[in-house]
Order: sequence, then C-alpha cells, then structure tokens
Amino acid sequence: MTVARLEGRQVAAIARKELRERLRSRWVLAVAAVFTLFALVIAYFGAAQQGAVGFKGIELTIASLVSLAIYLVPLIALILGYDAIVGERERGSLDLLLSLPITRVELLIGKYLGLAAALAVSTLAGFGLVGVLIVAQGGLVALFHYSGFMLSAILMGMAFLSLAVLVSVLAASKTAASGAAIALWFVFVLVYDLILLGVLVLTEGALPGALVSGLLLLNPADVFRVLNVFSLEEVKTFYGLATVASDTLTAPWLLGAVMGAWIVAPLALALIRFRAP
Repeated sequence: MTVARLEGRQVAAIARKELRERLRSRWVLAVAAVFTLFALVIAYFGAAQQGAVGFKGIELTIASLVSLAIYLVPLIALILGYDAIVGERERGSLDLLLSLPITRVELLIGKYLGLAAALAVSTLAGFGLVGVLIVAQGGLVALFHYSGFMLSAILMGMAFLSLAVLVSVLAASKTAASGAAIALWFVFVLVYDLILLGVLVLTEGALPGALVSGLLLLNPADVFRVLNVFSLEEVKTFYGLATVASDTLTAPWLLGAVMGAWIVAPLALALIRFRAP
C-alpha cells in the first residue's frame, strides 16, 4: 500500500509540473481563446448558408461546432504531445529525470495526465464560454446536449494526445515527431473520410451498413462525429453517412467504449516501448 501511494505521488508530481508549465506559458489561455473565438463565429454564423444568422437551436449549433472541433482539437492535441518524450531526450533532460527516484512508467503517465489536464481545461474554458450563451437561450435541454458535446471533444483530444505521446516515444528526433504528428492529422481528419467516401461511390453504396460503421470506428475523429450526430435527430440530415451507418454500431455506450480504447491503446503501446531502454 505504501508503494502504491508513493507511485501515485510521483505521477501526480509530474502531472502538476506539466500542467504548471502550460499555464505559465499561457498555452491554456491561448488555446481557450482560439476555441472561444471560432466557436462564437461558428455558432452565430453557422446557419448563414440557410440565410439566417444568430443562435438557431442547439442541434444546428452542435452540428456546426462538431465540424470545428474535428479540425482543431486533434491538431492541438498532436501539437501538444508530439515532443513530450523526444523533446526531453533532445534537450538532455530525460536522463536527468530518470535519475530521480521515478520509474519510466510513472514519468510517461504523469506527463500524459498533465498534458491531458491542460487540454481539458483549455477545451472546457473555450467551449464553455460559448456554452453559457447557448444554454441561456436553450435551457436545460441545451445544457445536456452541449455538455455531451464538450465531454466527447475532450475524449477525442485525449485519444489524439495518446497518439502524439506514442509518436514522441517512437520518434528519433523532434523533426521526425512533428512530421509524424502532422501526417496523423492529415490521415485521420482529412484523408480517411475521403477514401471511405470514394469506396462508397465506387461500390455504389453496396457496402453493408455494419461494415461502414466498423470502418468509422477505426478513426477517433469519426467516432466523435458519429457520437454527436446520432445523439440528435435533426443533425443526421446534415451527414450522408447517417443513411448507411448501422444503428447497432452507433450506440452511445459502444462509441464511448471505442473512444476509451483509442485513449488507452496508443498510450499502452507507448508505455511498452518506453519501458525498454
């Protein structure tokens, strides 16, 4: 029991250090400001293509914010975590940290938790300020749906942060890690859906809905999108994939479990690789 408490304190100390560094560098404030600015613009002008401006209901607002979050949150998470380990190695501070009474597992988990806390705080602060305005107009129903959106955005960010930490452990240099992080963003956010859409067009929509849903689960950005799209009936009309995806594989509990797997699996691989000197 004493060992477990000591390990917990070591992890917490590393996590606090990472969070304090992000707070001191104004990173959290900058990201929150970016989220707030873009969320306000998207929420207010999201219905401009239908000839209207202003907040037009929680469902249309979330539909617009989902598109924003899919581009921004993964990018920020990857930028935040790509140099978590390789950066320490290049600065020569990794050996110093490991000379302290702390294990490699405690160091990596502590770094991840600290970075995840910084990402969660910036996401809540950025989207939360817009949420206050939305909830003031939509009431408790809007609060419920918007809270779900923010929670799923944080989980998506944590999934991409896990991928970034894995890249940081595997990369030989910061340059290689940054290139891999950018490549991951392009693949998961831009290329993956284009390829899937191309396959659907080539097969003339002959792919079974269960297969399409399974392919969507292989992308954390799509898991986030489907989780929000299928929770609101009106939003489904904005996404063509809603007509081919299987309702069985889009249950909120399953999507939540898949997102959890996307958080745990890359981090576990990073731990296995980092433990080997």
